Amino acid sequence: MEETKPTKTIPTLAVGTPTQTGSGVGAPTPKTGGSPIYVPKEPSRSYQGSGGPRTPRPAGGTGAPSGPSGYGAPAGQRSQGGFGGQRSPGGAGGRGGPGGGRGGPGGRPPRAPSEYDQKILNIRRVARVVAGGRRFTFSVAMVIGNRKGSVGVGVGKAGDTTIAIDKAGRVAKKHMIKVNMTKEGSIAHEVNAKYSSGVIMLRPAKGKGLVAGSAVRYVLELAGVTDVTAKIQSPSKNKLNIAQATIVALKKLNKS
Repeated sequence: MEETKPTKTIPTLAVGTPTQTGSGVGAPTPKTGGSPIYVPKEPSRSYQGSGGPRTPRPAGGTGAPSGPSGYGAPAGQRSQGGFGGQRSPGGAGGRGGPGGGRGGPGGRPPRAPSEYDQKILNIRRVARVVAGGRRFTFSVAMVIGNRKGSVGVGVGKAGDTTIAIDKAGRVAKKHMIKVNMTKEGSIAHEVNAKYSSGVIMLRPAKGKGLVAGSAVRYVLELAGVTDVTAKIQSPSKNKLNIAQATIVALKKLNKS
């Protein structure tokens, strides 16, 4: 009589369950005899906004209605610390407040217009050689005046053109003179003047207006002088020296 050998039962896994180590979903089934043990999967979670049911959108809103600070409240209602509640107005000086905003009523006040008109004669870039290269600065020559008898010439130097222009304006205002004119706005007599390499001549000319060129015209215009003929007699055309010579000539009228 033949002996029958016992058969070994090999456990089988259910379809759809991965064989990974660990606990919970995907854990290996214990080795037991008989029918295989089926490990069910956990149901997939459905979140609001990620595949789950959505509530209808209110009219005019941007999302589902929620609490005072919930996500998706009607548009225009944002709370102080929430995402969808009522929005508080900005404070004084803040964005949207009564005193805030770029260019708003509480912003930087506009710069007051100056009482003097100005004219830039020239802007020069000056290079200074230092260790490691060249250093550039700007020199600005300017004429300012109120067209009522006051005029001045100034020079400003700085590393930026804006700062140099401001310096030149302050220097010109400091050295401003008062011109002695007639009732018609002309000069009383002919006058000659020299400053450095600039030599000019001023002569009254009734009814002809202002006949002048270069920097002489700028100085006389901003001083308010009219009915004058001017002549540059020097070969030098340096505008700064000619403007300074014009100032010297106008000073002579005050002494006479």
